[in-house]
Amino acid sequence: MIYLDTAASYPLLPEVKSTLYRAFEQEFANSASSHLLGELINKKIDDVREKLADSIGAYSSEIIFTSGATESNNIAFKSMLLGGEISPEKKHIITTEIEHKCIFSICEYMKNQGYEITLIKPQKNGLICPNDIKKEIRPDTALVSVMHVNNELGTINPIGEIGDICVEKGVLFHSDAAQSYRKTEIDVDDMNVDIMSFSAHKIGGPKGIGAVYIRDLRHKMLLPVIHGAGQEQGIRGGTVAAPLIVGFGTAIEYFPKYYKNFEEMDYKGLLLKKLECERINFQVNGTEKVLPHCISLSLPEINVSVLLRENEQTICLAQGSACSSKEIEASHVLTSLGLTREQAQSTFRISFPLDLTNENIDTIVTAIKKAAY
Repeated sequence: MIYLDTAASYPLLPEVKSTLYRAFEQEFANSASSHLLGELINKKIDDVREKLADSIGAYSSEIIFTSGATESNNIAFKSMLLGGEISPEKKHIITTEIEHKCIFSICEYMKNQGYEITLIKPQKNGLICPNDIKKEIRPDTALVSVMHVNNELGTINPIGEIGDICVEKGVLFHSDAAQSYRKTEIDVDDMNVDIMSFSAHKIGGPKGIGAVYIRDLRHKMLLPVIHGAGQEQGIRGGTVAAPLIVGFGTAIEYFPKYYKNFEEMDYKGLLLKKLECERINFQVNGTEKVLPHCISLSLPEINVSVLLRENEQTICLAQGSACSSKEIEASHVLTSLGLTREQAQSTFRISFPLDLTNENIDTIVTAIKKAAY
C-alpha cells in the first residue's frame, strides 16, 4: 500500500514504537506521585517539555501538554479570552477562511459568547496577506489566529510578518503549527507568536498527545479547559499521559532527520515531471512556498471515481483534509481559492510518506493515466 496521506497522520517512527513499548512496560506510575517511580517519570516528562521548548525558542514553563492540536486550539481561544486575561470589552477575533475545521467550530462557540468573527480570504496563491489582517484589526480585537502551514495546500504563511503587526497593534497572536512543526523552522520570539499549537502524530509520534505554547504562561489568568487536580499548571486537569509524552519526545528528536533525507529526494518534482512526460493535464494549487511533502493537485481530465475505485487496495489518496474528505461538499480551502465545485472534486491532497520510492511515483502516475477520460 502506497500511503499518500501523511498530512492527516504520519506512521509511527520506528524509534517511537520502541519508546512507546518501553514506556508502557516500565513507565506506568503516575507522574504526580511522590515516590521514586513517579519522580522519575515526572523528570522524563519535564525533559520532553524542555526539548519541545528548545525547538521553538521558548521556556519549558510555557509548554502545556494536551491531547492534540484541537485541544490546544481550544485553549488558545477559550482559556485565553474567557479567563479574565483579556478585557471583556474586546469581543473581536480575526482568523482565516483556510483554517482547520476545529477553528471554525471554536469560533461558532465564541460567537455564542458574544464575539464577532472576521474571516480573512487567502490570496490566489493560498497565502494569507499580512496587510489583509492589518486592515481588519480594531480597538476591540482580542485575538488573531492564522495557521502556520495549511493542511491541504502545504503553503507556508508569513507568520513573522503577521506577528509583527499584532505586536504593533497590541493584539494576541495564535498560530496552529500542527502541520509545520519539525518540518520548517519555528522561533516564537522571531515570529512574535503568543500561542502556538502542536500535534505529535503529524511528526511520526503517537495520536492522543500534543502541546500548546503560551507566552509568559505563569503570569496569565486562564480558564481551564479541564478542571482537575492542578496538572499542567491548572489548565488541563487529569493524570498526565506519560508514555505518549515520552513518545512525542522521541518524535521531536528523530523526525527532522528523516524529513531532511526525504526532502533531498525531491519526490514532488519527480511526480510533476513524470505527469508532464505522460502529457497528463494538471494544476498545482498554492504558491511555491510549500512544504516538500505536500501538494494539492487538480486533475481535470481524470475520472476521480475510477482512480479511487481501481486503486483502493494499493494507494491511499485523500481529496481534502482528513476532517472533510468524507463530506459531500467541496473543500472549503479550495473554494476559498476560487476553485469551482467541479474543480475541487477533481483535486487531491497528496502528502508523501518518508519511505517513498521512485517506483512508488511510477505506480502513482500509471494509476492516474489509466483513469483518464
